[in-house]
Amino acid sequence: MTQEKKLLHLEIDQTRPALCRATVLVDKELVNNLYHEAVLSQQKTIKTYGFRQGSVPIEYIKQNFNSSLTDHLKEFLFNYFVISFLNKEIRIQKIFAAGEPRLTDIIVDEDNNTRFHFDLTTFPTIPFQNWKYFPFKAPKRKKYKDLDRQVSSFVKDEKEKQKSIDTSSIKVGDWVCFNIILLNNKNEPVFGDHKENLWIKIGNEAGDEEFQKLFLNKKIGEQFITNDECVQDYFSSMMDTNYTFSIEVNDILHHSFFCTNQFKRHFKIKTNKEMLQRIVEVFSFRNDLSQRQLMIEESLKLLLNRHHFSVPKYLILRQEKLVLSSVRDNPDYHVYRMQKDFRDYVRQLAEKQIKETILLDQLSHKENVRIEHEDIKNYLNLTNRSRMKDFIYFEHPETKVDGREMPISSELLKQACLREKTLNYIIYHLTRK
Repeated sequence: MTQEKKLLHLEIDQTRPALCRATVLVDKELVNNLYHEAVLSQQKTIKTYGFRQGSVPIEYIKQNFNSSLTDHLKEFLFNYFVISFLNKEIRIQKIFAAGEPRLTDIIVDEDNNTRFHFDLTTFPTIPFQNWKYFPFKAPKRKKYKDLDRQVSSFVKDEKEKQKSIDTSSIKVGDWVCFNIILLNNKNEPVFGDHKENLWIKIGNEAGDEEFQKLFLNKKIGEQFITNDECVQDYFSSMMDTNYTFSIEVNDILHHSFFCTNQFKRHFKIKTNKEMLQRIVEVFSFRNDLSQRQLMIEESLKLLLNRHHFSVPKYLILRQEKLVLSSVRDNPDYHVYRMQKDFRDYVRQLAEKQIKETILLDQLSHKENVRIEHEDIKNYLNLTNRSRMKDFIYFEHPETKVDGREMPISSELLKQACLREKTLNYIIYHLTRK
């Protein structure tokens, strides 16, 4: 049994045919440790009548700030490892969930036993047919020789950039993978051996300066201790804290060049000729859609046409809200919404998106498609260049909060990456001759 299993435990109870309750239990000793650190953190900052700042008795803080401390525990534990643990267990235990887990309740009893309750919509197992042998006509590329020249020039330019750039340390625009450990006032881990694994993109806006100062020029394997406000804000927005964290840089994905070797690994390509042929897929367009995007659309359409299933209306309604939120960011939103079939289009798109994720999630389990750290890195490499983003169908969750780049859990990234990897797996088999 790993240390993480001792920290957290997941219970699944089927409450209705299509609904289950997922409960993440956090060991009370760990909650007590965090509670103690929270009290000490507040003791440094609280100003109250009759006591100098920093000298307020601990018992006074516990009695008068218990409600806000409890709310802080809930938020910190959720952000620190509860949601990432839940997503990891859903994947490992092959729980066929549709849509995202919905937090319904957090219960902290008198002994600080803490339970996070989530609702999961479960979905029946899809009886997949012999899908690898379905007839599939892949969209053809345009035959313009200029496309080949564009691709060759793109690859040459990126390789030249890679040769001329120092890749030993972190720079603005890079993605950084790091482990983070909460420390107590003696610089000892609060949660035992547990290390939370996160990624962050080092942004170039004014609001990104704090994370820039924290990570710029650091190297892989470098460890440091910090109590910077930007890290506090990520875990706790409801209460100002002054926790100490240990950070270790695990990996760096450089933004200054597009890595062709990672591209090859992502698509399991062996030769440079194959690589050039693959990259052409996002340079060849028909009706404003690249060959790659057409291939994705057609392959998913084929599988959905051969595997009929319906989804609950409430899942479609939730997805509609996400679609509308995305469309509102489009400059032409007000033009779209005036069209009489706009709402029907949104509903159809929402249903299509829900069905696609259900199908891919179940197929990844059936085909035993695994996701590793390197898959995340290969996926993020595609985000380094706007043209290469056309290889991506499932975007990772938003990382900006109020215009500032914030860390994101590796487990949340893995969800998008696993769907993307499964989609590549499907296209590989459907197009294999």
